Amino acid sequence: MAPSILESGPTAAHLPSSSGNRPVDPKIFPDGFKSSGQHAPILSTIRPYADFPKHITGPTVWQADDYQTNPERWVHVLSANEVQELSDVADQFIASKTPLTGISQANFHLPELSVLLGSIRNEILNGKGFILFKGFPVNEWGNHKSAVAYMGLGTYLGYFVSQNGRGHVLGHVKDLGEDPKAIDKVRIYRTNARQFFHADDADLVGLLCIARALEGGESDLVSSHHVWNTLQRERPDVAETLTKPIWYFDRKGETSIGQEPYIKTSVFYHETGKDGRVFSKWDPYYVKSLTRFSDAGIIPPLSPEQVEAAQVLEDTCYRLRLHMVLEIGDIQFLSNQHVLHSRTEYKDHAPPAPRRHLMRLWLATPESEGGWKLPFHDSDEKKRGGIQVNDQPPVAPLDAE
Repeated sequence: MAPSILESGPTAAHLPSSSGNRPVDPKIFPDGFKSSGQHAPILSTIRPYADFPKHITGPTVWQADDYQTNPERWVHVLSANEVQELSDVADQFIASKTPLTGISQANFHLPELSVLLGSIRNEILNGKGFILFKGFPVNEWGNHKSAVAYMGLGTYLGYFVSQNGRGHVLGHVKDLGEDPKAIDKVRIYRTNARQFFHADDADLVGLLCIARALEGGESDLVSSHHVWNTLQRERPDVAETLTKPIWYFDRKGETSIGQEPYIKTSVFYHETGKDGRVFSKWDPYYVKSLTRFSDAGIIPPLSPEQVEAAQVLEDTCYRLRLHMVLEIGDIQFLSNQHVLHSRTEYKDHAPPAPRRHLMRLWLATPESEGGWKLPFHDSDEKKRGGIQVNDQPPVAPLDAE
C-alpha cells in the first residue's frame, strides 16, 4: 500500500498565433507574453460523472510493463550532431546578451532538432505523454549554458510559464532546508520530502538532472487514463467523487490582488467540445494544507468520501507506477494532462558534494496550437496556467533561491 497522503503521427513544432492573448509590456515580459496563472474552472463546462467514459482506449492508456523493459520506446539518446546544434545555438544566444526570459523559437533556431521535437511534442500531448532525453552535457557546459540550451529546447514543446509567486520560469528542485510539514507555506519541491502523485499547474513539465542525491529522489509516472480505467472497474464510487467540483486547492499565499486564497475545482475533468478526453489536476499537498480555512469554517472540511477517494487514488497510482531514475544529464518531459508523477524522499550527499538539483520547466500548450481544450477561460492563451502574482516579472535564476 502507498504511504498515506492525508496524514498531516508527428506534427510540426508550434507556431505563434495572436488569439486569446493580452498585450503586455515587453520591458517586463521580454518574450511578449505573461503567464495567465491559476484559475477556477468555468462551472458551466464541468461535465457530470454520467458523461465520463467507462473505459478509455488509445495510446494515452499504458501500463508500466509496456515500457519498463523497453527503454527504446521512451528514451532518446542525444546524438553528437544534436548536442553540437544545441551547443552552437546556445553560444549564439549567450553572445546576443538577450535575457534568458526572452528566449523563444524566434531567437533559438534548431533547424534539425525542431523536426524531432515536433514529433515528440505530439507524442507527449496525444500519445504516451512522456519522454526521457539522455546525454545532455551539463557537467561540460555548466549551469548557465545548460539552462540556455534547456530552455531553448523547451520552446519547441511549449511556452514557459511562471512556477511560483516570484516569477521563476526556470525552477530549481532542490532541498533548501525548508520545513516540509509547513505545507500551508512551503512548496514541497524546496524540500527533500516525498512528493505524492500529482500534476503541476502547466500543460507540460520538464526536469533536467544537474546532480543526483546520495539516495532516493527517484521518479514514478503513471498513465492517469490507466488509473481512470482501473478506478472505473474497481471503485466507480471513487471515480465519481473525483469528478465532482467539490475539491478545494490551496494557493499557498501565491495570489494576486482580489483573488481568493484557494480554488474550488474537480480532480478529473472532461475536455470541452465533442469527444472530449479525460484529464486530471491533482496535488494532495494542496488539499491537505487547507485546514486553516476548514477549521475556521470558511470552507467545508474533507468528507469521509473525499479522504477515502484521495487515498484510493494514491494507492492506485502507486500500484500501477512506472519507476525510473534520472541520471545527470537526463531530461524528463511529461504531460500534466494525462500523466501523474511523484518522487521518493531523498537524502543528499554531505558537503562539499553538490545537493540533488533538477532544473524545472513548466510549459503551456494553448488550444489553438494543439493543446487540450480545457474548461478554463484562459484555454487559448499562449501562457495559460502557471502561477502569476499581479505583474511579477519573469526571472530565470541559474540556481535555487
